[in-house]
Amino acid sequence: MFETLKGLPADPILGLLTQYREDQNPNKVDLGVGVYKDEVGHTPILNCVKRAEALRLESEDTKVYIGPTGSAQFNTLMSELAFGKDHPALLAGRIRTVSTPGGTGALRVAADFIQRCKPGATIWVSDPTWANHTGLFETAGLTVKTYPYYDYDSKSIKFDEMLACLKQVDEQDVVLLHACCHNPSGADLNQSQWDQVIDVIASRGCMPLIDMAYQGFGDGVDQDAYGVRAMAAKVDNMLLCASCSKNFGLYRERIGSCSLIARDAAQADISLSVMLYAIRCIYSMPPAHGAAVVETILGSDELKAQWLEELKVMRDRINGNRAVLVEKLHALGVNRNFGFIADEKGMFSFLGISAEQVSRLKQDYSIYMVDSSRISIAGISSTNVDYLAKSIAEVL
Repeated sequence: MFETLKGLPADPILGLLTQYREDQNPNKVDLGVGVYKDEVGHTPILNCVKRAEALRLESEDTKVYIGPTGSAQFNTLMSELAFGKDHPALLAGRIRTVSTPGGTGALRVAADFIQRCKPGATIWVSDPTWANHTGLFETAGLTVKTYPYYDYDSKSIKFDEMLACLKQVDEQDVVLLHACCHNPSGADLNQSQWDQVIDVIASRGCMPLIDMAYQGFGDGVDQDAYGVRAMAAKVDNMLLCASCSKNFGLYRERIGSCSLIARDAAQADISLSVMLYAIRCIYSMPPAHGAAVVETILGSDELKAQWLEELKVMRDRINGNRAVLVEKLHALGVNRNFGFIADEKGMFSFLGISAEQVSRLKQDYSIYMVDSSRISIAGISSTNVDYLAKSIAEVL
């Protein structure tokens, strides 16, 4: 049977990581992999996580399955973190949340759930979007289409074109939106734009699916959830996929959540039963350790305060990297305006250079990024930003 298979290309980001590791240049810079790094290029364990894990080690007394929904406490706290404790949909009992294997697992659960609601349903994603979105949805049997989003020339959102497209979306379609820190562009909707998008989706009657992988990395935990909360207050049906990989630094623990918002509590219970059947057919039970860590942190005033402070440190470092890179390029006399980088949010931005220039940066300067010129801002540090800016200037 295996002889019928044809090899598939490796993930371009993972391929870059291999090339970077084999590069002997002491000045090499990795701007490809989308994980947070500190000033010395390390992805540390948060102190609040270490404390929570110590408590977990003392209190855990079994490794038995926790059930398809996962931890009830984790699900409740994640719902409150995303929607706010006093959100009308939460108070009305319209929201159901399950634990999932990371944000990717949450998206796959959402995709399978949609497929059970309407086989072959069309889901609209932004152009561009996270590279894994399309393959993930298509594998689940959905039809993927794109709506205009990022203008590579003006380095801004094609908002009028986006709205015009969404106004033509069928009421049985699904629209995927990034809650904050858009991956890969870094260009986020402001609150006024969110309000307009929400009005269009509510009037069309289509279902929003919001991917929130970076809550707290943009402007703050509550600010980054504006679109999620405003949308949930305006529509009858909605899905939200959240990840704890970035904001808690729990990358390898693979813990996230998938929430559904239904018209009323009765519909929410029916919908949850369908979602749980889908879960049973995918992975059966979610992992427990990461969820226990998160619920320990969010359930403690002291640990939550520490988490918010550590999250702010990560957010400020990324925003600071953006500003410093722009300043360094300007100081070198680069004519092109890179100010948009400082205005964007989250882990990523497009440099806006050609694939040939990206190749030159890799071959001549050992600076690694994907061909689209998307860079991971966390890979910038005080020790490499001068070299990075000078290399970009020379390539330009």
